[in-house]
Amino acid sequence: MSTLEIGRLPLFTRERLAIALMFLQNGYLIGNWAPKVPEFAARLDLQESMIGLMVLFFGLGSMAAMPLVGWWVSRHGSHGLLRVMVFVITPVFILINLAPNVVTGAIALALMGATVAGTDVAMNANAVEVERSERRAIMSSCHGFWSLGGLIGSASGGYIIDFAGNWTHAAVVTIVALVLGFLAWPRIFSDRPHFDDDPLGKPVTVPPFKNLALWLLGAMCLFSMVPEGASLDWSALYLRKEFGADAAVSGLAFASFSAGMALMRFLGDAIRDRFGAVQTVRVSVAFTVVGMLLAGNAPEATWAVAGFAIAGLGIANMVPVLFSAAGNMPGLGKGVGISFVTFFGYSGLLFVPSLIGFLAEHVGLAIVYVGICVPLLVVLAGSRMARYADRND
Repeated sequence: MSTLEIGRLPLFTRERLAIALMFLQNGYLIGNWAPKVPEFAARLDLQESMIGLMVLFFGLGSMAAMPLVGWWVSRHGSHGLLRVMVFVITPVFILINLAPNVVTGAIALALMGATVAGTDVAMNANAVEVERSERRAIMSSCHGFWSLGGLIGSASGGYIIDFAGNWTHAAVVTIVALVLGFLAWPRIFSDRPHFDDDPLGKPVTVPPFKNLALWLLGAMCLFSMVPEGASLDWSALYLRKEFGADAAVSGLAFASFSAGMALMRFLGDAIRDRFGAVQTVRVSVAFTVVGMLLAGNAPEATWAVAGFAIAGLGIANMVPVLFSAAGNMPGLGKGVGISFVTFFGYSGLLFVPSLIGFLAEHVGLAIVYVGICVPLLVVLAGSRMARYADRND
């Protein structure tokens, strides 16, 4: 594709629209889980410790699916699997509603985690291929659509549950997800099997600790997603305990974080094209550190909300850029790189918040939010790894 042809590309090609719809679908389903938690816990008579254990099954399902999907994508490409997954993922809330006890509830959550995370790996790999085909950054806006889906799902899900009931909620979520899947299905980008990039014609594996660059990239992705998990699970409690904020004000903490993240993700591709991936990561780390420090040292709730908003602006583009870098690392099948860093990154989102709860009991959430800045320095130190995201070949 010539430079002139690239310049004439519409803002949304068929392939870019499809991948945006898949990110929107995935985020919408995750967003609807947040307002579902109280009903799920009450129906199965779960105490707080058991809720944490059930959420762990969601994480275990996710962790089991990611490497398997990565292997498949490396061997067969992402498009065929995505054409199945956009429909397989849709009935997750029906399964959760059908669960009559703790055991079946855990199985339902594990299946939800596996389908959501498996689709996540495949759609990120497909987004990398669309980026390479169109020779322009799209990953940040894709994650912006994920954040937008999450906001829509979390905002509408609770309202539907309160006024129409759980089964109506499950039906609405399923129908919306199906519509998004149908719209995306015929437009999904047909990428070739990624192991064709390997001269031996077979999938590239990652020997433990041999590819140190990929391990570093995985650690950077993990540390980049810790602030998101910490804000999602603990920011409201932090405002309530530290500043005596009511439920409405406490909810503004993650809302401001999400709004900042969604806004910057939609601007992120233009920023990355203008300044490059490395500089984008460095500035993003700086914003995140400033936001977390402000939140952790806030004199009142308003300042804490502002800190979370600034952190959202910063964290927005770190993960999308690192995913692009993993998908473009030389000598690796795209599915291998994407599944590896996704596995690490979602560990930060799914499991680290549990550790935060333990630490908060002993040192307080304010110190935890300040302490989150320390591992972000690793991301800053390794920011040169993001240069692979700028590859256009």
